[in-house]
Amino acid sequence: MKLIYSILLILCGLAMTSAQKTFVVQGTVQDFHDKTMLENAVVKIGDFTVKTDQKGNFLFNKIPPGNYMLIAKHPDCNDYIKNIDITQNVHLSIMLEHHIQDIETVTIHGNHKSNGSLIVKTLDKSEIERNSTENLGNVLSKISGVSTLKTGNNISKPIIHGLYGSRISILNNGVKLAEQEWGVEHAPNVDINNFQHIDVIKGASALKYGSDAIGGVVVMEPEIFPKKDTIKGSVNLSAISNGRGMGLDADVAKIWKNGWAVKSGGSIKKSGDQSAPDYNLKNTGMDFSAFNFTVQNNAYDKGISFDYYLTNQNIGILRDSHVSTTGDYNRAMTAVSPIYSGSFSYDIDNPRQVVAHHIAKVSAFKRFENIGKISATYSYQYNHREEYDIRRGELKEIPSLDLELMTHQFNLNDLLEREKWSLETGIDGSFQNNYSDPATKARRLIPNYDKYAAGFYSVFKYKISGDFNFETGARYDFTRYDVTKWYDKSDWEGKYADVFPEFYVKTDQNRVLTRPKFNYNNVSFNAGLEYHPSPVFNLKFNYAKVGRSPNVAELFSDGLHHSAGIIETGDMRLKNEQGHQFNLTADSKLNILKGLNLSVNPYFFMTKNFINEVPVGIKGTIRGVFPEWAYQQIDAKMYGLDLDINFKITNDLTYVGKGSYVYGQDETNNEPLILMMPPNFSNALQFKKEKWNYFYFTLENQTFLKQTRFPVRNAELEIYENGELVSKTVDFNTPPNGYSLWNIQTGINISKNLSAGLTVNNLFNTSYRDYLNRLRFFADEAGRNIILNFRYRF
Repeated sequence: MKLIYSILLILCGLAMTSAQKTFVVQGTVQDFHDKTMLENAVVKIGDFTVKTDQKGNFLFNKIPPGNYMLIAKHPDCNDYIKNIDITQNVHLSIMLEHHIQDIETVTIHGNHKSNGSLIVKTLDKSEIERNSTENLGNVLSKISGVSTLKTGNNISKPIIHGLYGSRISILNNGVKLAEQEWGVEHAPNVDINNFQHIDVIKGASALKYGSDAIGGVVVMEPEIFPKKDTIKGSVNLSAISNGRGMGLDADVAKIWKNGWAVKSGGSIKKSGDQSAPDYNLKNTGMDFSAFNFTVQNNAYDKGISFDYYLTNQNIGILRDSHVSTTGDYNRAMTAVSPIYSGSFSYDIDNPRQVVAHHIAKVSAFKRFENIGKISATYSYQYNHREEYDIRRGELKEIPSLDLELMTHQFNLNDLLEREKWSLETGIDGSFQNNYSDPATKARRLIPNYDKYAAGFYSVFKYKISGDFNFETGARYDFTRYDVTKWYDKSDWEGKYADVFPEFYVKTDQNRVLTRPKFNYNNVSFNAGLEYHPSPVFNLKFNYAKVGRSPNVAELFSDGLHHSAGIIETGDMRLKNEQGHQFNLTADSKLNILKGLNLSVNPYFFMTKNFINEVPVGIKGTIRGVFPEWAYQQIDAKMYGLDLDINFKITNDLTYVGKGSYVYGQDETNNEPLILMMPPNFSNALQFKKEKWNYFYFTLENQTFLKQTRFPVRNAELEIYENGELVSKTVDFNTPPNGYSLWNIQTGINISKNLSAGLTVNNLFNTSYRDYLNRLRFFADEAGRNIILNFRYRF
């Protein structure tokens, strides 16, 4: 019996010893993408709870054996949940998906992560919605240092620090727009209503977007959807007084909590002839339509998206810009009011341009613990441009210029982030095919060509200390043109026969067929420094050495550019541009009243072999009389200053001011560069009162001084007066007088879902001409324009 008791006591002792045994569970909690140790993360094992220390460490001293639910939590992170068996001491490395709240912040407020030394200005969703009937160029001109090169008011191209066209890259949801961007009257084919915010990166420092973006980059980003089950959307109806137009834009999105989302939207806009304060502007109406569709499934660690965008534009060109005789041309250039005026009409007649642009894109990304976030994007674009000239008979319905441009683009990118540094590396490639239809029965301005391009880039950012951030980047680009081009025999023999004999194919009567093939190589790099010693002061400096290859128009233009109303002549002998660019910006916050923010951005750009297009004379053709512009290569320099002021006078009243100045000089010919933005500034008072149903009211004055720096390139024109042939000087150069405009913008929420807005541009119906409007020789700018809109959100 004693033996039995002894055995039972031993077994009970062993059981009690086993029951009392516990284990140590310890580990770390880190940010998944940059490996930063996370302080104050809450870690729970069953009923036991601890927090991480400053180094991200946690410790449980006595965890009994068993199966537990492990939960790790941290602000702005997705919860980490896992079942674990505790049978021994355990060390855990927990990775949390941090910055989830950053994505929500971008969605709701339009804020951005730090852009390092890049100089970025942003238009948020509210600014876009208040200007929903405007085109991209006109909207971007609200940013200091950005202006527009116009052909009338419906066609405008953004200019950043005096540079435009192929020197500006425009990205639609990560896809670089590929269109006939070389044309001065080729407006970007986008619908601004698709986007949550539009960023302008000033200067050439954003090498990941391409080394040819010497002037800067326009980045248009759509909405990032929150993770919740909902349906959301909006409908906006606009009425436009000048042109008697109407606009409608709408979008709807179905979103699921699991990351799936489907969105579709579109816009239509129609207007008739615009009017200057004193007369009708004949043939200045437009039809615009756009459609977009997105389906995506995005989480923090992976995602995939398919996107499609379509824009269609039918835009009239001011009738007076196309005339048939030298006498008519002289009268059109010197008349106080247009020769062709007439009464208002919705008809869009020749000259006009019809453009359709398609973008189809598929993109995906995946985050890996050790190699970072890998993203891949493929896109296909189709751009069809038709330009109609003043032609008679059956030719009236046949375009004078018919170009089809097909573009394939691919990009592979890796972003590796750590606590103190990040490294972004990528490769991209593209193939373009341009077809110029000979059925136009007109000389082909742009030849048929294939373009092959490839690039490799790497951008490194390092946090030197709490105050200093450093970044540097490098990029290599290869471009190849394979062109089929007909030349007049006299032009070929006079310019190129001795220089490029290998391109000769055959002669057909007075025409020569050629097959030019060019390869271009460019190496670019940049270095930048950000100094942020306190919350009230920030300094950014960036240097970039850049190279740009000539585009196909600069090399091969040869004939009448119909909707621009000019003859353009390229030059095959053009070389790569090589430039050095310096950008500095200083932002400060002063504790005056409710806060004063100042931003100053001086910049300097010097370039060798700068490709410049200038007027060189007047030519008569069977289509009429037109000025001739030719591409030339020079050495040039540009410098300037942008200024932004935001002064919060009271909680409801804010003063907003901005100003810009750019100086451009042709160093080769010792004369000013043509088409430089004149000095300008604006002053605005903004009143906002959320308690009054989010009422807002803005009064703005814009002033543009007369441009006093311009090259003198007048031309002589022979016309008949009273039966005698006389010579007249045509002034292509002298800028118009400066001007000052007043604008107002106001709005209010009528109900929870319905808001109304009113915009009045050129309030006092001022007559003026814009130096950067290529049609300023023939007519005044549009007069007063009243835009009323109602937006319903659901």
